[in-house]
Parts: sequence; structure tokens; C-alpha cells
Amino acid sequence: MASMFLSSLDQSIISTAMPTIVGELDGVEHQGWLITIYILAVAVVMPMYGKAGDSWGRRWPFLIAVALFTLASAGAGFAGSFAELVIWRGIQGLGGGGLMILSQAIVADIVPARERGKYMGPMGALFGVAAVAGPLLGGWFTDAHDWRWAFWVNIPVGLLALAVAWVTLKLPSHRSDKRIDVLGAVLMTLGTSGLIVVATWESMVGSYDLGDTRLTGLVLGTVVTWGVFVAVELRAEDPILPMRLFRNSVFTLATAIGLVIGMGMFAALGFLPTFLQMATGVGVTQSGFLMIPMMVGMMATAIASGIAITKTGRYKIYAIAGMGIATATLVWMTTITADISMLQYSAMIFVLGAGLGLVMQTVVLAVQNAVDPREIGTATSANNFFREIGAALGTALFSSIFTSRLVAGLDDVFAGAPQTGGEAAPSSLTPQVVQALPAPLKDGVVAAYADALAPAFWYLVPLLALGFVLAFFVREIALSDVAGMVARGEAVTEAQAVAGTTAEPEAVGDVPAAGVPAGHDRDLEPVAASGPAEDG
Repeated sequence: MASMFLSSLDQSIISTAMPTIVGELDGVEHQGWLITIYILAVAVVMPMYGKAGDSWGRRWPFLIAVALFTLASAGAGFAGSFAELVIWRGIQGLGGGGLMILSQAIVADIVPARERGKYMGPMGALFGVAAVAGPLLGGWFTDAHDWRWAFWVNIPVGLLALAVAWVTLKLPSHRSDKRIDVLGAVLMTLGTSGLIVVATWESMVGSYDLGDTRLTGLVLGTVVTWGVFVAVELRAEDPILPMRLFRNSVFTLATAIGLVIGMGMFAALGFLPTFLQMATGVGVTQSGFLMIPMMVGMMATAIASGIAITKTGRYKIYAIAGMGIATATLVWMTTITADISMLQYSAMIFVLGAGLGLVMQTVVLAVQNAVDPREIGTATSANNFFREIGAALGTALFSSIFTSRLVAGLDDVFAGAPQTGGEAAPSSLTPQVVQALPAPLKDGVVAAYADALAPAFWYLVPLLALGFVLAFFVREIALSDVAGMVARGEAVTEAQAVAGTTAEPEAVGDVPAAGVPAGHDRDLEPVAASGPAEDG
């Protein structure tokens, strides 16, 4: 939980501190790279960590990920230049991608799917907490202390996680005699890099100019790279992203739902604080506090649904309900106006959080329960990978729509206004400047923000509606009573150890192998598996 929180937190913690950071380090022109490099690194390594954990065991990849992330946090905090900070942020992402994936896969290794909901629920809630707490903490550190604490805060938590994992994480390691899919890894890195850069092109370059040969070349190169990647993976002995997973309808549908969740959730989170600052005049930190209702809603439903899934064994209904609630709430959010009350605003984002909390970890559980136990890490990482891609694409799409509408609206507001000084130009508005404007002009600016934000949500509604429809077609498979390590033959239950029996390593799907009795198997004893054990 600590490691997953760190990884999720660092996707958003610098968003509110960004103006101060780039101003101090002279990086205003390239500030987009601070977020892009982290998202890119996380997305690229997710499938690699998942595959490494399936092939060689998860203990050492997890320890390496924690160490990388903690070291990079220290380096970022002490960075003396913008270039140094970008490099350390990239290294942070290389560790952060492993933390998010391996924490979920380790739970799947040691907890049966039948009981996994009560563990995955809090993890899903923690993801939502991090998404809201990131901007809040980043703003507080910047206002009250130093922006460098946004990175230094990770060090004690990272060291604690590393120490606890080193002592207690006794998972078996083993050697794989299959050839490493180097070409697949290289192509995935290139393809993901191209996709992320295209998605964030506007924030880094300025605009999507179809006549720009650089952009055209990048798009074509990205499409070709992904085509070659698919061809390579179909032929690889041990592919980093097996194409056969997409023949599993549960995996495909759940992954598609994860993609649209990423697109909708991060787009909404990214622009609501900006609207609040402009409309109400609250500061950076205070606007973060106003996102707390969303966090509360997500925590409540994620934990409650996890407990309910453990008791009943039914999970499909929560994915359907969650997507339905999130879709309806986005429709509701298209009614946001400049004079919206904070009570109504809080109700909106609380319900949105509640919907997302019902579905986020439920789709991960569905994926893990539907695939071969020997590919739990690969399947989990693929599901999260597509959610990260969705977040990048959704934020880019929403940003383009919102910004274009906002610029047009502000131009109209200032067109007939008297000269008020350069500080009140549309291109240089800040919350403080807006609050100091004459009343008619201030009302016009706030209305322009509301008129740009509310209709933009309509572009996200069809995406979430598609996820709602897809949730009905997810096949509900009975949750297994056998943990992943037992199903793979890497561990036996306490009862089996006493009886002198072992698990058969021939289980296919997250179902009991022959000779493995159903029941609770949380107390596991590791056994040698698919090669000489190195530890555990």
C-alpha cells in the first residue's frame, strides 16, 4: 500500500508546484516535460515489470523498484537545474511503474481471488486519495515550505517500504529458460514514447498544426511501430505483451473499461481546481481541499465494494453500477455555471468519486481472476498500462477542447473592455488578477471559464457511456479460492504442508489445480517452482 501510494502520488504532486519549480530552475518553456517524462517512464516499464515478475519472481523486481524510486526522489529534491530534475523524474517513473504493478500482483500471489476484494478495495481507494492529495500536498509544500519537499517526502516512506519488504517479502524467485523479448521491449518503448509525446504535443510545442512535418512524422512513425510490435509479439517465444490475452474476452473488456476510466477521471481532476481558483478566488492549497469530497466518495465505495465482493463472490454488478454512476455524474457536471454553490459542486464530485471507486479495482480483480495464474503480473500490468495511456490521451483531448473554448471566450470578454493594464490580458490571468478586476469584467472571465469547462464534459460522456455498456458484457467467472502462488505450484497452504501434500503446477486460469482443495489459503509455505529457488 505504501509503495502504490508513492507511485500514484507522484503523478500529480508537482502540478500545483509547477509554476514555482520552473520559475526557479528556468524551465518555463519546457515545463510539460516534468509531467510527461514521469507518465512516459511509468507506462513504458509497467509491462516489463509485470513480465519480469511472472518470469523470475516478484521479490527482486519489487525491491529494485522501491530503491530506484527512493533514490530518484532524493536526486529530484536536490536537483540544481531543470535538466537534472527532468532526468531524476524519469528515473522516478522507472521505479514508480514497478511499484504500482507489483503491489497488485503480489496481492494476487498470496490472496485467493475470493478474498482479494477486501485487499484490492483499499488499494483502489488509496489510488484516489493520491490523485487528490498530490495537488494538495504540492501546493502546501510550495506555499509553506519549499517545493523540494514534494520529492523529499517520498524518502522516509520509501526507506520504510524497502526495509519492510526486505525482511518480510519472502516470495520465491526462479530462473526462466525462455529467451528475453528484447525486440518487443524496444518497440514497446518507442511506440509508447511516440503515443505519449503526441498526446502531450500541445503542452510542449504549442499547438496541433497538421502542417507540421515533425508531428506528421511522429504520428506515422508511432502507428508503424505499434504495427511492427504486434507482428513481433505474435512470433516471440515469450512475448512481453502476449497477444493471446486479447482473445480472453474478460481481459479485453476490462482493459477497455480501464482505458476509458483513465481518460475520464484524469481529465476531470486536471481542470476542476483551475476553475475553482478562477471562480472563487481560493488559493492553490484551498482548491486542493475542495477536491476532498471526491476522495471521500472513492474511498467509501472502493472499500465497501471490496468487502461485499469478499462476502458474496459477485463483482460484475459493481463495475456496471460504477460506470453508470460516473457517466450520469459527468452529464450532471455539464450544468456547472459560474455561480454554482460549493454544496452542489461537492455533491457532484462526491458522486463521481463514488462511481469510480466501485469500478477501478473491480476490473483489475476481474482480469486477475480470468487469466492463467502464470500471467497474473503480465495481465495486471497490461490493464494498468492502458489506463495510463487513457489518462494521457484523455487529458490531452480535454485540454485541447477546454483551452480552445476558453481562449475564444476570454477574447470576447476583453474585446469590448476598457484597457486595464497588461496584467489583465487574457494570456496572463491569474486567480489574484481575476479577483482584482472590475465586477463586470471579473464576472465575464469567470463565466468564460464555466462556459468552457461545462460543455467540454460532453466530450467525455460518450467515452464513459461506452465503458458502461462494455461492463454488461464482462463475463462473471466464479472467484477462485486458491492464491496465485498455490495455483502455480510455488507454494502450499498451511493445511497442505501439515498433510504433506503439494499443489499441482498445472493450473490454467485462476482456478484450483488438481489436488488443491478449495478453501482459505492465506497461510502459504513457498516451494520450489519452475527452476531452482534463489530465495524465499
